[in-house]
Amino acid sequence: MTLLARRAVVQVFLAFALAYFLSALIRAITATLSPVLMQEFSLQARDLGLLGGAYFLGFSMTQLPLGTWLDRHGPRRVLLGFLTVAVVGCLAFAAAPNLPGLFAARMLCGVGVSACLMAPLTGYRRWLSPAAQMRSNAWMLMTGSMGMVASTLPVQWLMPILGWRPLFVLLAGLIALAMVGIAATVPAWNAPASGATPAPAPAQEGYAQVWRHPYFRALVPLGFFCYGGLVAVQTLWAAPWMVTLAGHDALQAATGMFWINVAMLCAFWSWGVATPWLVRHGWPADRLMTWGLPLSFLVLGATIVCTPWLPGAAAGMLAAFCVTCSCVTLSQPAVGMAFPPALAGRALSAFNLVIFLGVFVVQWSIGLLIDGLGALGLARSAAFQVAMAMFLVCCIAAYGWFLRAAGHNRPA
Repeated sequence: MTLLARRAVVQVFLAFALAYFLSALIRAITATLSPVLMQEFSLQARDLGLLGGAYFLGFSMTQLPLGTWLDRHGPRRVLLGFLTVAVVGCLAFAAAPNLPGLFAARMLCGVGVSACLMAPLTGYRRWLSPAAQMRSNAWMLMTGSMGMVASTLPVQWLMPILGWRPLFVLLAGLIALAMVGIAATVPAWNAPASGATPAPAPAQEGYAQVWRHPYFRALVPLGFFCYGGLVAVQTLWAAPWMVTLAGHDALQAATGMFWINVAMLCAFWSWGVATPWLVRHGWPADRLMTWGLPLSFLVLGATIVCTPWLPGAAAGMLAAFCVTCSCVTLSQPAVGMAFPPALAGRALSAFNLVIFLGVFVVQWSIGLLIDGLGALGLARSAAFQVAMAMFLVCCIAAYGWFLRAAGHNRPA
């Protein structure tokens, strides 16, 4: 393993963080733009869910080859290639004339930014100590939350000035700027850092070792439903929930999304500070998820039942759900550390595939349920509640699988 010097770690982290900030902003921006897009393109809930899921579909399609490429070629080379596609995707979204054009452009965006977290986590597995890996993962997610914060009120404020199409042209330029920083600071994969010997090449190609690993299998349902569902709610369905059940207008919903993402930013900063201490004192990722996730289920249940009666608390209840569910994000570095460095890219990318397939399925399924229940005569607010309750049931079932596999829940 080749550890970087402290100054190099800071430079590399900042370069990666800018790219991940922009990827999270692009991921979450559809929630803020949803009222405008629904009006301009006459979208229904299922169309909005499909459009939101297009990003994650494109994202998911790349994860298996991405892991192999990261292990073979390293984070810098792979990430620069993918970000080029993200620039094209943003420009295509800005020029899209209809829903199919928006869908295709969102898929390109998803493909282009699909390495923005996996590339740094793969590098950190080789360049940082285990405690520093947990902290860096949490703080990368914190920068992602900053991007989601930027996708709310700041985007809402810029909309009357720029419009949503020029906004995506601006995003394309910022991604190009991030590429310059990555090219200048991130070390080559096989180049020695701090005088150390070059890192070894991957020992074995393929994903068989990853899929067979009992720890990986134990976490798959949690990654799909709990982690994927957390992202689906935070990046898309929280805003329509506030509009439909709490009666918020577009600005109020954007304000609610702003505070939800600020809460998540603080949560990830706290995880970054606390996880090294918690691990040293007998609280690894498994134990934190075991105790933390049931609390998130209770909060989500209360949100489903109470939002119509307490509309002013809708954003606070959604923020509480996202924060309590954030413990599931600790599964990601835990998966990376369960495998040797030569397999880290494939293990992380395979788990990321599970997560983002979950995001796509949950986002689209909620939209389909809402429209389907509405077609059966159920009021729209009640349809939202039933759809979210079904999501909660799936999360509880995934948690049950995780507990049932408790004997395997220890990284190798």
